Amino acid sequence: MISTDLYAGQNVAVLGLGRTGLAVAQALQTGGANVVVWDDGAAARDRAAAQGLTVQPLGRAEDMDGLSALITSPGIAHLYPQPHPAIAAAWAAGVPVDNDIGVFFASFGRQDWIEFDRSPKVVAVTGSNGKSTCSALIHHILCAAGRPAQLGGNIGRAVFDLDPPQNGGVIVLELSSYQTELARALTPDIAVLTNISPDHLDRHAGLGGYFAAKRRLFAEGGPDHAVIGMDELEGQFLANQLSQGPSDERVIRIYGGRKPFGAGWAIFARKGFLVEWRKGKQLANIDLRDFDNLPGAHNHQNACAAYAAARALGLGPRQIEAGLRSFAGLPHRAQKIAQKDGVIAVNDSKATNPDSAAKALAAFSRIRWICGGLEKDGGLGALQGSLGSVAKAYVIGREAEKFALQLGQTPLQICTTMDVAVRAALQDAQPGDTVLLSPAAASFDQYDNFETRGDDFVQQVASCWGDDALIQ
Repeated sequence: MISTDLYAGQNVAVLGLGRTGLAVAQALQTGGANVVVWDDGAAARDRAAAQGLTVQPLGRAEDMDGLSALITSPGIAHLYPQPHPAIAAAWAAGVPVDNDIGVFFASFGRQDWIEFDRSPKVVAVTGSNGKSTCSALIHHILCAAGRPAQLGGNIGRAVFDLDPPQNGGVIVLELSSYQTELARALTPDIAVLTNISPDHLDRHAGLGGYFAAKRRLFAEGGPDHAVIGMDELEGQFLANQLSQGPSDERVIRIYGGRKPFGAGWAIFARKGFLVEWRKGKQLANIDLRDFDNLPGAHNHQNACAAYAAARALGLGPRQIEAGLRSFAGLPHRAQKIAQKDGVIAVNDSKATNPDSAAKALAAFSRIRWICGGLEKDGGLGALQGSLGSVAKAYVIGREAEKFALQLGQTPLQICTTMDVAVRAALQDAQPGDTVLLSPAAASFDQYDNFETRGDDFVQQVASCWGDDALIQ
């Protein structure tokens, strides 16, 4: 566990007691702060009390008396659609509101690092799609090259559950917009933006607020290197703001599908090849076409971003290539889970928005597509033009008929539940087909989270095909 003495001897409150809240509460308490905690759920409060934390209501103005800070969990709304009562009370009382990411960056760095040959580094990855895969790729590449590294944040372990970094160690953090929008300190050594597409619009009051939350990771702390996806206007805008000129190599531009120009530092993927471009010349290339662990153009773009971050950390192209090749992939993200009689089944349950699903649809040909769920704001417009490879859609979710109406002339079947959809798709599939779960919607109408939805898909495929068909 990483502890923090940022508030030693001071009174601090923690709001929200999931894994993030509990971890930061313990880190603050270990560092000498006087900590009180609160969660709207009784079970969470009971767990905190069992761990020796002091549970105290935080929703009134008087609850803020004597507090130096309120640390809130990222999932708790602080501005839109409306602030949580405890956050509103903190504002009224003038108590600073922060989250665990802000506390982490404000307290990162210790006196004993003077004995290190190389100071620890932090790589922070954000974006709409691909940030989990990109973060895990960077972590894996570093570990494969013998560099001590840890992975946390929005993936895996909470930041204060990580171990204190070693000599030359790297902490790779996946950060969501919920985490970047509120953190009072954001000072990564390398910051990565994979891409931007509409998501969480209710939380950020629109796309502009969503992008502004992501942009803070680059604007607040001034990373040594910024790795920016250039396929959207927002990325182009951000890269231009950060760069001091065409040859400013603090900004590494990532392109999917087109060659860059100019004297800057860029990584691009084209026709299955990853290419490093620097000072107007090609320095290195990697043939990704036989990397089954990274299917599709979107994963090639993730590989470009991970390559750029690893290069900025001093790794060589061949070291990075070896790490990319040995990467096992992440569950629920374009994950090949079974194969039988020339048909493959792919679990892409993490595709909780249309843009992410569109990328998965572009990665395979002749698809039996399982889709549907809790539709997000903005509809399915991002899928238009991406349905040509869909042989048939099998629509699940409580509002499956409404979802299906937006699929135009695509052949489809209303299935509602996962078991019906999987059974129908596998029965219809012919050799060469891909049965793809890529819902383009959130899971909360039928499942607790996208992981549970993906696990159900795997279970249903195993039930139809048998466990022997599963890819271990």
